[in-house]
Amino acid sequence: MPAPAPPSVTTRNAVVFLAVIAGAATLKWMQDILTPLALALFLAVMIDSFARVLTDRTPRFPRRLALPTAVVLSLWLFGMSVWIVIDNGKEFFDHSSQYVDSLNAIIARFTPTIARLAPGLELSVAPTIGDLVKHLNPQRYFGDVAQSFNSFATSAILVLIYLGFILASRRGFARKIVALFPHHAERETNMKMFQRIRDGVEQYLWIQTVTGLMIAVSAFMVMTLVGLDNAFFWAFLIFLAAYIPILGGAIGCFLPPIFALIQFPESLWPAVILFVALQGIFFVVGNVILPRMQGDSLNMDPTVVLLSLAVWGALWGVPGMFLSTPLTVAAMVILAQFEGSRWIAILLSEDGDPQGVPEIPAADVAQKK
Repeated sequence: MPAPAPPSVTTRNAVVFLAVIAGAATLKWMQDILTPLALALFLAVMIDSFARVLTDRTPRFPRRLALPTAVVLSLWLFGMSVWIVIDNGKEFFDHSSQYVDSLNAIIARFTPTIARLAPGLELSVAPTIGDLVKHLNPQRYFGDVAQSFNSFATSAILVLIYLGFILASRRGFARKIVALFPHHAERETNMKMFQRIRDGVEQYLWIQTVTGLMIAVSAFMVMTLVGLDNAFFWAFLIFLAAYIPILGGAIGCFLPPIFALIQFPESLWPAVILFVALQGIFFVVGNVILPRMQGDSLNMDPTVVLLSLAVWGALWGVPGMFLSTPLTVAAMVILAQFEGSRWIAILLSEDGDPQGVPEIPAADVAQKK
């Protein structure tokens, strides 16, 4: 009996395409389960990176204390971020009364123009912030807001639980790799793949941190020169928003000019100066520095970065946008391992070599065995 003919390239590519669609549908369906797990894995890689930096940069640092120190350091950074937001947010709300007066003045100034452009609104008298709030009736949204906070708290607890179990089980990872891939060559190939994914996550963190600091420090200098209140608070929010690729920094740079309209109601120039300067800073960093760093370090096409942001954002919302680049790097490396899906990995890569993995040092390979 003759052997069955191998599937044609067209058939194989069609199967891969259908598998990608089915996988995306599964990711969307299991969003509530997989999103906390993905965030926990991301945090675990970040903590492991901190631990390795401690042991590599300080050779005398005890290896057994590296991971606990990295966990404490990560918790301290998170706590400091929350404290900065709460402390500066309190100062912002302390001055809310004078901001309300400024908003009322801005509304009164632009009401005649709006009335001429939209006569159907019948704006004979300029409304106040109190009138607008009363008209919007924010009480009807309290239930949705409370549900959102409850969902966020539940997801945060799940992330911490997953993270704890991942950190506790990391010691058995090497033994699992040996059991899964008993042959040396196969094991080394897969270890290189795992290292490429890990390095991609670390490079993503490094790139977003460096470019976010560039944007935030430059924005802080401009806002200080203009005399904007709470300049450090706005710069810190811009820095946090920069961890969402492409969109985060752009959205963050819109907030200070809008606030400048409230702080300086008598003149538009501070808001115009801030808008032009901040968007110029973001344009240079986001379109010149960031694509070059991503292309050199992550080997991802800049267009793919934008596309992955849209795809993962549609699948998992804000967490998907935050994780879009490391998830795409992981997908590219995994897809490159199979002949039927390698063409997808080539399209995702910057230089057409999705398997461009650095060699693992011999001592490192022996230790992981």
